[in-house]
Amino acid sequence: MYAALRAIPLPDDVVPRLFHAASLLREHRGDGHIAALMIEGVGGLEAHVLFALHIDMPAEKFGRIHHLPAPQLAAVIDGMRDRGLIGEDGWLSEPGRAVKQRIEARTDDLAAKPYESLEPGELDERTAALEPLATQLLAAQDS
Repeated sequence: MYAALRAIPLPDDVVPRLFHAASLLREHRGDGHIAALMIEGVGGLEAHVLFALHIDMPAEKFGRIHHLPAPQLAAVIDGMRDRGLIGEDGWLSEPGRAVKQRIEARTDDLAAKPYESLEPGELDERTAALEPLATQLLAAQDS
């Protein structure tokens, strides 16, 4: 997705330009996350199960996969249990937590490159400038 967005010319107006830049960063991170999942041998449905269990939510209740037919979701969970990612209790095992941690760490590492071109303090400056907007967006999401 990053490569596809990168091919789109930068908008001239400031708001669309900011939106485009944020989309580039989001998709760059997302592409890295997919790479990290693949390195760990975690497929798409497994990634959702891993996340759900990581936040202490039964996979069957997680919004992105709760609609799956029960036998399909059970097969995914059983496969992860067979690989040692899920314990007999139905929650992440130590190896499962380690896989999740490696995926997140690798994702963070892969996502860091675009920020390395910033001068010291610039990231903090940009973060502070965008905080009010982020607060408003989160508030709008909750209403």
